[in-house]
Amino acid sequence: MTTDGITPHRAAGGESAVVIGGGLAGITAALQLADAGLRVTLLEGRPRLGGLAFSFRRGELTVDNGQHVYLRCCTAYRWFLDRVEGARLAPLQDRLDVPVLDVAHPRGPRLGRLRRTSLPVPLHLARSLATYPHLSLAERASVGRAALALKGLDPADPALDGIDFATWLGRHGQSPRAVEALWDLVGVATLNATAPHASMGLAAMVFKTGLLSEPGAADIGWAHVPLGELHDTLARKALDSLGVRTELRTKAERITRTEDGRWSVEVPGETLEADAVVLAVPQRETHELIPEGALDDPDRLLDIGTAPILNVHVVYDRKVLKQPFFTALGSPVQWVFDRTDSSGLLRGGPEGPSDTGGGRRAGQYLAVSQSAAQDEIDTPVAELRERYLPELERLLPAARGAGIRDFFVTRERTATFAPTPGVGRLRPAARTHAPGLYLAGAWTATGWPATMEGAVRSGFSAAGAVLSALGRRHEHPLQEAA
Repeated sequence: MTTDGITPHRAAGGESAVVIGGGLAGITAALQLADAGLRVTLLEGRPRLGGLAFSFRRGELTVDNGQHVYLRCCTAYRWFLDRVEGARLAPLQDRLDVPVLDVAHPRGPRLGRLRRTSLPVPLHLARSLATYPHLSLAERASVGRAALALKGLDPADPALDGIDFATWLGRHGQSPRAVEALWDLVGVATLNATAPHASMGLAAMVFKTGLLSEPGAADIGWAHVPLGELHDTLARKALDSLGVRTELRTKAERITRTEDGRWSVEVPGETLEADAVVLAVPQRETHELIPEGALDDPDRLLDIGTAPILNVHVVYDRKVLKQPFFTALGSPVQWVFDRTDSSGLLRGGPEGPSDTGGGRRAGQYLAVSQSAAQDEIDTPVAELRERYLPELERLLPAARGAGIRDFFVTRERTATFAPTPGVGRLRPAARTHAPGLYLAGAWTATGWPATMEGAVRSGFSAAGAVLSALGRRHEHPLQEAA
């Protein structure tokens, strides 16, 4: 980091931008602006890029802070993976296939699957729904009718934003069991809220886009390497190749207009000047930095709530799960993923503990992802251990008697913005009233819930607004989908 007060952008000539925030939104904006020929500085307060989708070391393991997935319909995040040359490291399923295990059934555990065929929408899910064992015949029929009603909705309709998803489901004949075994099964993982606490507008967007747009839209993809390899290492390589100046451990302290109408960004030991600034940080940090007059009512940013996600990590001394992932009913456990290979842990066989002979012990590492975790986010680790280890044994018979090599918890108390009814009117657009100042982040007005897809789309919007204001010709990366 230079400390002589000289602004490298101005000295080198040409138009310049400062992007504040190195999560997916900020990285995307920086890539887009640099691709268009601007001189870009990216500032990130953490010692790494990636925002809230990152990895860290724990002993010999490389651990993700939480399980992140995306869908085939997430065209913006897929663009991001392609752009950083990481698509092969986060492949998609050939076809949607979700094992759903109900351990509370009166006649014992029952396994069902949500699968699709190659038939056109909505027939692609008809066979799966017709044989789904966790709903009665009448409930399956009612789900089909509700899905057809969803297909006719416009997620951007402001009236939908004002009601909750549970109310709409109740009006369309959905029983509590149907909500638990299907709608919340998908909704909690994508919205980070249960149906009573989710905006109908956002719920309609998720289900209409993911399940009712095209047959393969809901096929699931996830990183087969640590997230840090994608969102930090490969992203930094892509930024470096464009000449983006990336400064880690560097927080913006103040943003002001200069006398010549440009922007001044103060960081420790230096003042940067630029033609445009993209604020790609959470809503509260945006509220602290945004200058007066940039938004009509900046305090509305503080009304956009947050929602937590809890992840429980268990390392067994042997293999206890054959599937790459599954989701559960009748249990506090939501989604369970096998993270053995991506963490660097060597697999253990079903016959029991094993050792590689080189001092590295084998086993299996499972990550339990718990969304909408308000009731547990501050629960002590010991209590979570007492709660979740017996539940995993109930779900996975092979875990009974297996040794526990490690048990730990990661908590993201502000993992996402809260998708509550009415949040749509609070989410600001990329443009502000201050020329040259733009906003990005999954919490801005993307139309999507707080997902990696929404973050990347916000980066597109902010960069596009910058380039338009500077008179630069550009095309949206997803021109056909935009």
